[in-house]
Amino acid sequence: MIALLIAGGFALFFTLFSTPLFIRLFRRLGWGQFIRDDGPQSHHAKKGTPTMGGIVFITGAVLGYFIGHLAADEPVTRVGLLVIGLMVGLGFVGFIDDFLKTRNQRSLGLGGWQKVAGQVVFASIFALLAINFPDANNLTPASLYISGVRDIPWLNLAVFGPVIGVILFLIWTNVIVVSASNGVNVADGLDGLATGSSILAIASYIFIGFWQWNQSCFNTAILPENRDMCYIVQHPLDLAVIAAALSGSLIGFLWWNTSPAQIFMGDTGSLGIGGALAALAILTRTELLLVFIGGLFLIVTGSVIVQRAYFKLTKGKRIFLMSPLHHHFELKGWAEVTVVVRFWLIAGLFVAVGVGLFYFEWVSR
Repeated sequence: MIALLIAGGFALFFTLFSTPLFIRLFRRLGWGQFIRDDGPQSHHAKKGTPTMGGIVFITGAVLGYFIGHLAADEPVTRVGLLVIGLMVGLGFVGFIDDFLKTRNQRSLGLGGWQKVAGQVVFASIFALLAINFPDANNLTPASLYISGVRDIPWLNLAVFGPVIGVILFLIWTNVIVVSASNGVNVADGLDGLATGSSILAIASYIFIGFWQWNQSCFNTAILPENRDMCYIVQHPLDLAVIAAALSGSLIGFLWWNTSPAQIFMGDTGSLGIGGALAALAILTRTELLLVFIGGLFLIVTGSVIVQRAYFKLTKGKRIFLMSPLHHHFELKGWAEVTVVVRFWLIAGLFVAVGVGLFYFEWVSR
C-alpha cells in the first residue's frame, strides 16, 4: 500500500516539475509538432509545439514504480515489469514514428503497416512471457482463458490443444494491444483529450487491482464459504501500483498538456498508454471489460472506421464533417475546450460503468 502511494505521488511531482525542462530540451532538438494540411484550420497555430511528451510521463511512471518499491522495501514483480515492458516497447514504436515526422517535417512517419508490425512484435513478446514463469502458487501472469471480469471457464483457448491454444492467445493478445494502442492514438487530437481520458481509464485499475488483492484466493483471511468470490490473479496489488504510477504521471503531465498545450504526448505517449491499458486488462483478467473502461477510445476509433466505410460505399459522401469524432464537433463550432471536457465526461461515464460491472459481479456472487 505504501508503494502504491509513493509511486503515484512521486510520478505526479516528477512530471509536474520536470516537464518544463523537457519542453525546452525538445525545442532545442527541433522536436516540434507537424500539423496536417487537411486538419481543422485552427490547429495550424499549434505547429512547432514540442511533441514526444510521452517520454516524460513514461519516464515518470517507471521511476515512480521503482522508487515506490524501494521506499516500501518491497520487491518488484513479473506483472509490474510486464506492464512496463509493453508500455515502453510501444512507446518506442511511437518514438520512431514521431522522430521521422519531426525529421522529415511531414504528418506521416512510419507507414500504417510498419506501425502495426512494431505493435505486433512487442505484443507477441509480452504474450509469450505472460503465459510463462509461474509463481509459488503455480499461477502465471496471464492465462489461456478469455476473461470478462475474471477468467470465463467456457472460453478456454487451451481446449484446442496446447499449441493451438498458445497461437490463439497470441492472436487475442495482439487484437487487444493493437486496438487499445491505436484507440488512444486516434483520440489524441485535441489538447488534453487523450491525457485526461487515459487518467480515468488507467486509474480504474488502481481500484480493480486493489480489490483483487483484498479478495485474492491466496489471501488466508478469506473464509472458505467466500472462495467462489475471490480472484485468481498474480500480484494484483502490484498492478495497482504501476497503474497509480502511470495515473500520477499523467496528472502531472496534463498540467502542461491542457489547452493551450505547451507539449503534446505524440505517438510515443499514446501508443505507450494503449500498451499499458492492454497489459493491465490482460493481467487483471478483465479483457472484455476494457470495452467499457476504454469506451471513449472505442467510439472515436469507430467513428473513423464508419466514416471511411461510408465514404467508400457512397463514393464520396460523409457522415461526419471530419473524423475522428472530436474534429466533427470542432467543425460544428464547439470550442476545443468544450469538446475536450465533454469527452472527458463521456470517458468518465464509461469507466464508471466498467468499474460498476466489476464490483456488481463480485456482489452478485
